[in-house]
Amino acid sequence: MKLIFVSGGVISGLGKGITASSIGRLLKARGLKVSAIKIDPYLNIDAGTMNPFEHGEVYVLNDGGEVDLDLGNYERFMDLELGSDHSITTGKIYKSVIENERHGEYLGKTVQIIPHITDEIKRRIANVARDSGADVVIIELGGTVGDIESMPFLEAARQLGRDLGRGENIMFVHTTLIPIMGSVGEEKTKPTQHSVKELMGMGIGPDIIIGRCSRSLTQTAKAKIAMFCDVDEKAVISTPDARSIYEVPLILESQGVADYIIDRMKLKPLTTKRNMKDWESFLNNILEPKKTVTIALVGKYTALADSYLSQLEALTHTGAKRSCKPAVKFIDSDDLLHNEPASLLSDVDGILVPGGFGIRGVEGKIAAAQYARENGIPFLGVCLGFQIATVEISRHVLGLEEANSTEFDPETPDPVISLMHEQENIEDMGATMRLGAQTVMVAKGSKANDLYGKTVISERHRHRYEVNPNYIQRLEEAGWKFTGKSDDGRRMEIGELEGHPYFVASQFHPEFRSRPMNPSPLHLGLIDAAIRFKDDKTGTQ
Repeated sequence: MKLIFVSGGVISGLGKGITASSIGRLLKARGLKVSAIKIDPYLNIDAGTMNPFEHGEVYVLNDGGEVDLDLGNYERFMDLELGSDHSITTGKIYKSVIENERHGEYLGKTVQIIPHITDEIKRRIANVARDSGADVVIIELGGTVGDIESMPFLEAARQLGRDLGRGENIMFVHTTLIPIMGSVGEEKTKPTQHSVKELMGMGIGPDIIIGRCSRSLTQTAKAKIAMFCDVDEKAVISTPDARSIYEVPLILESQGVADYIIDRMKLKPLTTKRNMKDWESFLNNILEPKKTVTIALVGKYTALADSYLSQLEALTHTGAKRSCKPAVKFIDSDDLLHNEPASLLSDVDGILVPGGFGIRGVEGKIAAAQYARENGIPFLGVCLGFQIATVEISRHVLGLEEANSTEFDPETPDPVISLMHEQENIEDMGATMRLGAQTVMVAKGSKANDLYGKTVISERHRHRYEVNPNYIQRLEEAGWKFTGKSDDGRRMEIGELEGHPYFVASQFHPEFRSRPMNPSPLHLGLIDAAIRFKDDKTGTQ
């Protein structure tokens, strides 16, 4: 096993996930096979029951794992498809050890953090490293050094360094904050020194220090950090504020990070050439777009952009494909209850209604869908957005004024959206939805067929409710055509409105499989339609 641990100090939010993802991108560009693990020190088994305001979006993997959003970054940057085993939480570790104890696997032993908890952590890391077949596995240690809940994971990492050998088989990358203080703009290295001291107190000395700062570090600051933190000067890496997260791999590459890792770990890349041309072209289209469109994202968690991270990245990927910047206008769906929709939406070129749970904000989302439908504005609904579009059409086209989802009104006379049959007797909340990749059959000649270029696709799901089969015929007669269905034909997966430039919605989450070089087809359709809509509005040819 060859493992790279990425830790963080001083404060959270320094970009450990982007750092880990960027290192993986660079190593993969040299022909190495990479994989990734995210360690989260919270007691939740997974991220599935967390409020997006608490922890950002819940990212869904192919196997149905509900995980931290950083696994989305890994998949996007490294073009991987990971599984639930690549997410390790304190909850998973303690649950496993306690179950083992109850089954009698530790008979006669006093079960303790060391060795039982740390052994379980090491076992899971080793299993992923073995099963992935990767040349190197990058492991992000969530939280910050010094957190009580992170200590067992740091101890397990230390033990792995001792077991496998530092330098060649194990490397530690530590990200820290380097603030700029005072009118003269002096770089303060003391927070980094204290963070590294804390890490070394756990028996771990970093091999690389990633210094997060608002500007590039001076050579003087690098030399000072190298001396006081006992690392090579060339291993002190400056990561100033970037114009895009997708610029970070190139920032690291310019400072020789991949070369340093390959040399220290005695890796054998297939090429010594820096094969990043596609990435550079992708980044250039983000930073220097030829046009701009405004996309309204109508949701209930808009106060925290990370709640919709994968949606935003999918828009970025599709925008880059068309050298177009999607300027996202966040609109709290509740605001559409207290304002005329035109006052908030008349200046946009497209509307995106993403997923969500709970009744708050639903009527505002319905108002947004109605405005898009009646005014010919390109619209994309995802998961709940698909159900919202169905309710809106049922009310205002079919004339079923009290149509609703039973999630929001169990007594509605027209339950056009209802609980899936197999969900009816489920009581536990965690990992019990329809989750993960499912096969979808796409109708020939549909917009979705044109965008995907095939009639059989696989997309990731996360929902409990679905279109009520009793209303499908009436909805299709009204022009809401279900052009995507589950492989058994029971569930409606894609809706397209006849006679509208682009009014499309999906029960699945296409954003989870969007990649920089292979963007989500449905988001691409939204951007293309938004470009046409803006051109028609402004008279541009």
